[in-house]
Amino acid sequence: MKKSNNSNIEDDQSFIAHLEALRHTLLNSILAVMLLSPLGFYFAPKFIDWLVIVSMPDAMPKLHYFSPMEVFIIQLKAGLVLAFIFASPFVAYQVRKFVLPALYENERKFLGWFLALFVILFASGCAFCIFLILPLVMNFSAGFMSENLEPTIGLANFVNLASGLILAFGIMFQFPLVVLAGVKFGLVSVETLKNLRPYIIVGILILAAIFTPPDVVSQLLLGVPTWLLFEAGLFAASLIDRKED
Repeated sequence: MKKSNNSNIEDDQSFIAHLEALRHTLLNSILAVMLLSPLGFYFAPKFIDWLVIVSMPDAMPKLHYFSPMEVFIIQLKAGLVLAFIFASPFVAYQVRKFVLPALYENERKFLGWFLALFVILFASGCAFCIFLILPLVMNFSAGFMSENLEPTIGLANFVNLASGLILAFGIMFQFPLVVLAGVKFGLVSVETLKNLRPYIIVGILILAAIFTPPDVVSQLLLGVPTWLLFEAGLFAASLIDRKED
């Protein structure tokens, strides 16, 4: 009975220690973002201007703002996003430090590769969106212009659309990593994923519809690359599976 009580006390202490470590990780990450916020706010106007230059077709008129504080609020939001991007290496280090003690040696090596691939895929998704998808979307919109039709696009509308698409592509580009992690840790087999392929494709299209504006063009522009990335992850998982066998 005493052993049982001691075991419960040790479990409680271990749980409290994990909570304390999690609290420490979250506080350090938030503090890093806050400390880098001034830098993010400084670069926010330049980033928005650059995003407009890269994305907007020459035929499209300039952006507009419709309230006195609209530009300031948008720049604050963009600054916080940039601050998080600047702090992301430190945040990733904090997450790795928190998770590491619970992993075996081979899992620790995989975690290092996992975090590196996460950053690479996320950055690739964001770059793919900024340099290819956003210009396509804005050119598609500009195609409706005529002598009697001229778009009046607000700054907030554009930044919300751009940030939503950039984040969506960054997240959806993680599909190969999700597939690899699922196979690596035995959560799902390659054969099961192949059998579930039709349902996974439907799920990708549903996620694309959720993450993008309510138009078919944006949904397909996100859904098709994500499906191809899923196939790439499946192929890589098959190769790893064969090597381990």
